[in-house]
Amino acid sequence: MVGEFVRPKVVISRCIEYENVRWNAQIVRSEFVEALIPHVEAITICPEVGIGLGVPRETLRLVKTGSSVRLIQPTTGEDYTEKMFEFIGDFLSDLAEVDGYILKSRSPTSGLRGVKIYPSIGKVPHIERGSGIFGGIVRERFGHLALEDEGRLRNGKIREHFLRKLYTLARFREARSWGTFQSLLRFHTENKLLRARREKNMREMGRIVANKEQLSPASLFDAYGSLLYSALRRPPRCGTYTNVLMNSLGYFSKKITGGENQFFLDSLNKYRDGKIPLIVPVDIMRSWIVRFDEEYLAQQSFFNPYPDELLDVSSIVEACGSRDYWKDETL
Repeated sequence: MVGEFVRPKVVISRCIEYENVRWNAQIVRSEFVEALIPHVEAITICPEVGIGLGVPRETLRLVKTGSSVRLIQPTTGEDYTEKMFEFIGDFLSDLAEVDGYILKSRSPTSGLRGVKIYPSIGKVPHIERGSGIFGGIVRERFGHLALEDEGRLRNGKIREHFLRKLYTLARFREARSWGTFQSLLRFHTENKLLRARREKNMREMGRIVANKEQLSPASLFDAYGSLLYSALRRPPRCGTYTNVLMNSLGYFSKKITGGENQFFLDSLNKYRDGKIPLIVPVDIMRSWIVRFDEEYLAQQSFFNPYPDELLDVSSIVEACGSRDYWKDETL
């Protein structure tokens, strides 16, 4: 199987499992983030503390004034918008390349989505929802990365997609850091089963790696990266996972018994129907990879996408749900 994992670089809101820096001096608990921390290189941020606000502190809110949205402290009427933009600009300019963000849900600074926007600082209902100041800039500039908030990461389907995307981007970042054609070719070879995402993209990525135009490695990585980001933007459907496993079955069709073949096919059907998790047919396939020393499949990241310590049943059981969580701003 694929060897050691590249440690993803992730920006994480400091109030999530790190420090008691919320407005009420509390910390946000997240079992997922707690489990993830030992496996990533984390860069923490609290924009409120970054602009000099204390802990605890009076709350902030987004207030719509004409066509603009301002960051206001209702109890004082203080406008922190410009100071926040300055802090964010400095933070991002000093930030090295990262693979993803996990930010505080619905925060007026860090929220990626679903943040309440008010018409005034008074006791009035919100009029719309959007992104926080920092979260909105992150979505605009880095929407191609693995972006989520701790609230949505409670959902297994979202969590599975986030992890697969995060570790794929980390592997690509490492390959690009080597800056050679060989490193790109190796990445492409070990991630060919990304066709579970978009078959068309993978064909175009294969043409880039063929490099008939004799482009420089930097140009190849740029062209390849844009297609990779597009392929990873949305999660694959259950049917595409099923197709990948069916295609992989061909490597063993003449080596296994009829009973083993049927057992695997039955498992695939149960997975597709949402009765068992993806890990069941995947582990059957992984056992054959080891048993028959199948070198090509052994190097595919599809069968070992991220550390086993981050694996949980709910992530892969929910992968066959019909609800489109990526359009749901309420989670």
